[in-house]
Amino acid sequence: MKVRIEIDERLQEDELIIRCSQVDSGIIKLQEAVRDIGSKDWCMTLRMKDTEYYIPLDEILFFETEEKNVRAHTADKMFETSYKLYELEKMLPGHFMRISKSTIVNMDRIYSITRNLTASSVVEFTGSAKKVYVSRNYYKVLAERLGERRRRI
Repeated sequence: MKVRIEIDERLQEDELIIRCSQVDSGIIKLQEAVRDIGSKDWCMTLRMKDTEYYIPLDEILFFETEEKNVRAHTADKMFETSYKLYELEKMLPGHFMRISKSTIVNMDRIYSITRNLTASSVVEFTGSAKKVYVSRNYYKVLAERLGERRRRI
């Protein structure tokens, strides 16, 4: 793979172009890695009662649905968002992943998974007592993606 940097002082915004003969898993991983690096400074507008807060994405542990509301959890707070879970799944960067019908987690903040072969497994987060459950259907994919991410370090 060739890597080339071109400097164009006329550009108002940096642009990264990936040219390839075909899209394979390596190209997709490269795209996700670049997107993840660029997303570290992203903030999301969330609500708590009548106040809007601008929360960095890397502080969000998980999103969950409860009745018809979607809530975003940080280590010690809970906010509401107007987005639906399927909308968040499309717009969030690659380090967020759906782990059940009602939950999307930030994989960068996962501390442990306690596996339960007969029911949902328990996911715990760094710096928080909060827990969520990963359904059996999503457990294997989550474990694989976490394994891939951990090898990068």
